[in-house]
Amino acid sequence: MSVLVYTESEQGAFKKAAFEVASYAKAVANQLGTTVIAVAINANDVSALGNYGVDKVLTISNSQLDSFNANAFASVIKQAAENESAQVVVVSSTADSKYLAPLLAVGLNAGYASNVVEAPLNTSPFTVKRTAFTNKAFETTQINTDVKIVGVSNNAFGLVEQNGSASAEDFSPSIPELGVTVESVDKATDKVTIADAEIVVSAGRGLKGPENWGMIEELADVLGAATACSKPVSDLGWRPHGEHVGQTGKPVAANLYIAIGISGAIQHLAGINASKVKVVINTDPEAPFFKAADYGVVGDAFQVVPELIEKLKAFKAQQ
Repeated sequence: MSVLVYTESEQGAFKKAAFEVASYAKAVANQLGTTVIAVAINANDVSALGNYGVDKVLTISNSQLDSFNANAFASVIKQAAENESAQVVVVSSTADSKYLAPLLAVGLNAGYASNVVEAPLNTSPFTVKRTAFTNKAFETTQINTDVKIVGVSNNAFGLVEQNGSASAEDFSPSIPELGVTVESVDKATDKVTIADAEIVVSAGRGLKGPENWGMIEELADVLGAATACSKPVSDLGWRPHGEHVGQTGKPVAANLYIAIGISGAIQHLAGINASKVKVVINTDPEAPFFKAADYGVVGDAFQVVPELIEKLKAFKAQQ
């Protein structure tokens, strides 16, 4: 019996989410008195996983898995889980893992709890705490199947470093027929991604036009943050659709979410409610976003943001 964790990587490098789910898997393994085994697909250096509690890494190198395919990845993880007699399988809440987790649950005849925010409250019966109603509430869920799948909410458990090392073992699962061929993938490589960002700076129609986005990008650069936008902004073509956050866009679970010139439509709030600290800058004191904010600034973004950038730069210069 073991705890199996799928550790995502991109272009050979582990994502931050990989270390978070490894940390979570270690917490579960400690409760169960067992070991943590990771599945790493086309990762360059797996030794870093040992720093987060992984005991053994099943390394898979296969060019057919260079691009994500939910059916193929679910099949590979299923075979690893069966090979290691895994009692619990841990995945993240990235878009890829949310695609493959239901398929994996069917393949393993396992119960699946998504959006889990804490280590299990109990292991007999296996009980977890998860968010519900678009992060407006928490629910306690029991998983009663022999194999349990846990999807850990992004930035909920955090990174927990351990003093350990992980052994590596080659694993060669069978790869199912993919059915789809990826010709090319174009991605920006010089920016923090929304999925991995601990800080997100987001803006809406209050910026009046795409020509004013320079100060948003400058603030993001100072904070080491990702940039995002509201749905109307992406619909207008001011920003790429990949930056649209909200219930109909990308979900955000950042440690700090700064909303600038966004009124706070219910769909937007539903997509960012999992963020821990929310700061709102808006000229309208009656904007709905203020009711959900931890901190609010009523003011003109074109005055507030440049001053904020100046103060942050001065603060960083003193460090």
